[in-house]
Amino acid sequence: MVKVPRCLILLISVFLHAFFQAAAMDTSTGVFDTRVRSLTLRNPYSFMSPPVIRLGSNDRLDVNFDVTGDSHEYLRWRLIHCNADWQPSRLLEPEYVGGFNETEVTDYAYSSNTYVHYVNYNIEIPCDGVKILASGNYLLQVFAEDDPDNVLLQQRFFVSEDSAVVGGNASGRTDLGFNTNFQQLDMTVAAALPPSANLYQDIILTVCQNNRPETTRIIPHPMRVEGDRIIYSHHPDLVFKAGNEYRRFETVRADYAGMHTDSVKFGGSNWHAWLTPDEPRDWKDYVYDSTQRGRFKIDEYSADDPDLGADYVTVHFMLDHPELAGAEIYVDGDFTLHRFNGFNRMRYDREKGGYVADIPLKQGSYNYQYVVASPDGRVDPSPIEGDKYETRNEYLICVYYRAPGSRADRLIGTGVIIAGQG
Repeated sequence: MVKVPRCLILLISVFLHAFFQAAAMDTSTGVFDTRVRSLTLRNPYSFMSPPVIRLGSNDRLDVNFDVTGDSHEYLRWRLIHCNADWQPSRLLEPEYVGGFNETEVTDYAYSSNTYVHYVNYNIEIPCDGVKILASGNYLLQVFAEDDPDNVLLQQRFFVSEDSAVVGGNASGRTDLGFNTNFQQLDMTVAAALPPSANLYQDIILTVCQNNRPETTRIIPHPMRVEGDRIIYSHHPDLVFKAGNEYRRFETVRADYAGMHTDSVKFGGSNWHAWLTPDEPRDWKDYVYDSTQRGRFKIDEYSADDPDLGADYVTVHFMLDHPELAGAEIYVDGDFTLHRFNGFNRMRYDREKGGYVADIPLKQGSYNYQYVVASPDGRVDPSPIEGDKYETRNEYLICVYYRAPGSRADRLIGTGVIIAGQG
């Protein structure tokens, strides 16, 4: 093997950094090839855990996805270190990755006994040959071996130093009213930082509701500091629309109408599932449900390995709602990667008197909701799902330390707060 001089690696890193900094980069999790499906980021030990690795630990995450077809493709992946705002930091590759930052995807297998053929790929982070050296936000990109500039998919995840502790609660007791349509977070952060740290200036907090990127709030300054405790209380940017519990359905058995499914039928080249028609819930009272808070899980009732034995079912959604002028309705959930395009856009069916969408999804259990997209680009589930202060929303809090003169934000701690708990 030819040994590449470290100075050459540094020069390449500088060039790539300049390239990525030339313009604001799309760093949201996404799929950019129609053959790629069912992109998931998994903690193999805890389904509901956030996508966080503790720096220097034995923690791992799995990036799993399918590429439809019968042939294996030669794929590679790389990592990009990002700041709290998810734009690339100024760290050079050798400063955040030990080893070569371009790794072959070697873990793959072919689907078994499915009508829709696919190859399933899995990437373990970190892995042999790739050591993560710095905390922060990370973007993993997958590309064809012979076309590194053409990104097929990308996935966000976090690496934490786990040196800050987040405590707090989220409730309907807000500065905008008591038990109305909102939830507010009150938090305390205890961080082990150098004595020279300015806790009012050097700490950045981000909060995201139910893994939906459009809900992310960046809090650059706390309300007050008491010793080594950083207080975020009665902060206007920590008031969120309450939303509602996610809707659910299951397709773990393709030939049987499971949860929230009216009927199933084989047609064309695959199975189809027609969900029970949905209605708006904005005017209805809150109903508690124990959901996966937007997540989905691949599953097939008789398969030893659902990643290979689960088939693709065309799921037919129906929302009984009058046509909206100047706005569009989308089906949303983690399975859509929280992007809004032709994959999950609904169309108005005048004959049925409602919105419909036909989405090919791998068998499993799914959470979903309906969101309205306005012409200015905002998306909001409230007009259809309503806002109920009792909703058990999940808030992921990330604490970053930006020392004066530093070239990257360090992620020093994370925490999860479930509304109505604690």
